[in-house]
Amino acid sequence: MNLSILEIIEIIIKLVVGLSILNVWLINRNKATPWRAQNATSMREEFTVYGLSKSMMVITGTLKCFCAVLLMISIFYPSVEWVGAAGIALLMAVAISMHIKVNDPAKKSIPAAVFLILSLLVIFI
Repeated sequence: MNLSILEIIEIIIKLVVGLSILNVWLINRNKATPWRAQNATSMREEFTVYGLSKSMMVITGTLKCFCAVLLMISIFYPSVEWVGAAGIALLMAVAISMHIKVNDPAKKSIPAAVFLILSLLVIFI
């Protein structure tokens, strides 16, 4: 199987985005990071800063993990690529808007902005 350089880059993007999102939501959700809203030290605190409920956090996390898995599955089953990448792009746009809502400095939106751009690249490559 000979893959073009563009196909290899796309696979790398899918793995980086998918695994990063799963890491944030499944492994590091209760850890402080420099990217959390204001001074939140966990995902729950961050959603509280945004004025969102625990239920909304669970829904958001489920959707992000689902889309991340779809994005990685699309390496082998391209028919699910658009759903995974578009879902992540939409969710990252919302994440950026939430940082704006609480007046976070722009640097807090860097991961969401990078994943948004990478997801759009997957859609349009």
